[in-house]
Amino acid sequence: QVQLVESGGGLVQAGGSLRLSCAASGRAFSTYTTGWFRQAPGKEREFVAAITTSRSGGITAYADSVKGRFTISRDNAKNTVYLQMNSLKPEDTAVYYCAASTVVYYAGSNIQRSALYNYWGQGTQVTVSS
Repeated sequence: QVQLVESGGGLVQAGGSLRLSCAASGRAFSTYTTGWFRQAPGKEREFVAAITTSRSGGITAYADSVKGRFTISRDNAKNTVYLQMNSLKPEDTAVYYCAASTVVYYAGSNIQRSALYNYWGQGTQVTVSS
């Protein structure tokens, strides 16, 4: 079992940066693929970024909409995954959720499927003003 708690959200101006953190409980967290998803009001939840386990190479995957602007990383010693968000745009405004999967092992197409993530945090609000 693992529990995830996101933090670091807030209000920033367009072009600004935020770093989201996802603190996890459970020693097995480092063995899980971890992802970030977001959901804007009135829209479906969408994939943002993910990273595989360190054993599998720590391979990252990004949605096209954030590629080049966002960076996902993990610190296994701290049981924490991060999402560094740069050059933020108003369309990035959403609730951001951290999630972990026990069944996604590689950075293939499945890494984007929210249904394959077993554990979810409560979400943290990111608002980007124009």
